[in-house]
Amino acid sequence: QVQLVESGGGLVQAGGSLRLSCAASGRTFSEYAMGWFRQAPGKERMFVATISWNGGMTDYGDSVKGRFTISRDNAKNAVYLQMNSLKPEDTAVYYCAMRRFGGLGIRSIDYAYWGQGTQVTVSS
Repeated sequence: QVQLVESGGGLVQAGGSLRLSCAASGRTFSEYAMGWFRQAPGKERMFVATISWNGGMTDYGDSVKGRFTISRDNAKNAVYLQMNSLKPEDTAVYYCAMRRFGGLGIRSIDYAYWGQGTQVTVSS
């Protein structure tokens, strides 16, 4: 049984930073790509970032490129999302997800396992 648990969300002022963490268990973490998605109220879930099984490749949604950085620590079974220069439009619930494959995925359907989400609120 795969379990993904996000942490690190909270309230921050515009221009500030947050670092989200996702702890994984129940599967060989180092073999699978990971991703971050977000969903704002009344909107569809949106791709934020993805990282390959060994961290060698990453990709980002256009709205976060240059501000967010995804990374992973396979020894700790964890993936991270460093978010800088936050904007009010970044406000959403952020979800961690795991693929069944090692390569990048930018669609929700690419992912088999999901965390419960962590709220990020950016005030103006």
